[in-house]
Amino acid sequence: MSAVSKLQAAWLQRGWLAWLLLPISCLYGLVVALHAICYRLGLMQSIRLPVPVIVVGNLIAGGAGKTPTTIALVRLLRERGFNPGVLSRGYGRQARDVALISRDTPTDVAGDEPLLIHLRTDAPVAVGADRIAGGRALLQSAPSVNILISDDGLQHRRLARDAQVIVFDERGIGNGWLLPAGPLREPALHTLPPRSVVLYNAPTPTTTLRGHQIVRSLTGLASLSDWWAGQPAKADAFIQLSGSEVLAAAGLARPQRFFDMLRAKGLSIGELPLPDHHDFATLPWPSDTTDVVVTEKDAVKLKPDAMGSTRVWVATLDFDLSLAFANELMQWLPPNDNP
Repeated sequence: MSAVSKLQAAWLQRGWLAWLLLPISCLYGLVVALHAICYRLGLMQSIRLPVPVIVVGNLIAGGAGKTPTTIALVRLLRERGFNPGVLSRGYGRQARDVALISRDTPTDVAGDEPLLIHLRTDAPVAVGADRIAGGRALLQSAPSVNILISDDGLQHRRLARDAQVIVFDERGIGNGWLLPAGPLREPALHTLPPRSVVLYNAPTPTTTLRGHQIVRSLTGLASLSDWWAGQPAKADAFIQLSGSEVLAAAGLARPQRFFDMLRAKGLSIGELPLPDHHDFATLPWPSDTTDVVVTEKDAVKLKPDAMGSTRVWVATLDFDLSLAFANELMQWLPPNDNP
């Protein structure tokens, strides 16, 4: 087991490793508390952009489903008559300055998740360590945008928000401790903050907070070239591959969920877990591999003409958001001027 895997396992219980790291968590908690106090006393100010802002985030480290939630929110807001844009820090990118994303932006400039959001939604996306500057640049380049979604910005208090969506997965709050002894980025919530809606990316609620269930599904497979061309994934592709031995590769914080979903679709797979945000500088599978299935987050770093004889398939993941969730979220947003 890798050091990262050991740490993630320790976050689920209060074992010896968690206890060993607890003093560092206390220092981290002090920094988090001081940061919150500075905003509460007005020593630091939140800045409001000229359009409504929805923040999507989670309390715990590691992938809880923020990116597919953001993609689903873009779809929901368009159905409600909005024209959304997306802001992101762009985890893993080499630069800190603001960049506006296009289909041709390399992942070391865009970050894998922001590029995926742009490819899946065609929404304007800006990345940068300064989300305020990113929002202003996006609105200047795309003046028709009338609402912004900040992907993974829950702890970014400098950006004022009209509503926030807090995503939990099967881990809930883990062992309940702050980083690095536990998975929490900030103290666990016992009551729902103002203007907040909770989403559970899990079969059942995993905290005491009232929230809504996400329905997640692998909707189909597309060849890597078709996926890059924007062609829709095909559900019957799972049936076509069901009689073959397929390698499943996933550069995710928690790849086992992806592997389980593929098996639930009837595929016989070999597992190739990779580090989260794996760069695919070299292909991690043997050159004579016949069929490989990857996540969309990994597909953005793979070019069809570099796959050799291997057929690479992209599994598309979609979240369905309930009407009850949509109605609760909309109550925090100002009326849409372009119904």
